[in-house]
Amino acid sequence: MNAGAAIAWGLRRDLALAMRSRAEVAIVLAFFLLVTSMFPLGLEPDPALLSKIAPGIAWVAALLASLLGLPRLFAGDHADGSLEQLALADAPLPALVAGKVLAHWVATGLPLVLLAPLAGIQFGLEPAAIGILVATLALGTPVLAWLGAIGAALTLGTRGGAALLALLVLPLAVPVLVFGAGAVESSRAGLGAQAHLSLLGAGAILSMVFGPFVTALAVRISFE
Repeated sequence: MNAGAAIAWGLRRDLALAMRSRAEVAIVLAFFLLVTSMFPLGLEPDPALLSKIAPGIAWVAALLASLLGLPRLFAGDHADGSLEQLALADAPLPALVAGKVLAHWVATGLPLVLLAPLAGIQFGLEPAAIGILVATLALGTPVLAWLGAIGAALTLGTRGGAALLALLVLPLAVPVLVFGAGAVESSRAGLGAQAHLSLLGAGAILSMVFGPFVTALAVRISFE
């Protein structure tokens, strides 16, 4: 099996598994909507204040929501022995891992991108700012997915793996959070968001190029 076929196989397999556990996917989306909805209710109804803090809240909610599904990215396959069989298969492990992470992003990250306009409307963002927010999430959530995949592979089989995973991923995700929220702020200030979007795009490319190999190495380490 070549790399392309391995990616396609991993994508189809994990998407089928995600469709069987729709409740877990729904929890991620519900968490994002609840977090973004509670801030307007808990703060004073000042449109200027809400629109100012909207990018940061949307990004923090997306980051925390993405953490909910990460512990299960490899845990199920690790528990039933499937992950070890994947590591021993003739197909390249980085490609198989890439398919799994891509399926994870399609099931959890892409819906967050699609729900971003709703969060922007709740905070009174202008259409242009909502467009920038959607673009930053589209570029940044793949980076979060790969950072989470590496952390999930490193914490396989460890006690308190979910808490340890959060401690590993959250500090590494800070630059993505800063550039994502900063792009909307720069756009609203008239400075343009091109620099922030370029940095997020570069991060997405680097994560997609090197992420499969680093994650595959972390998976092999977990079996040693």
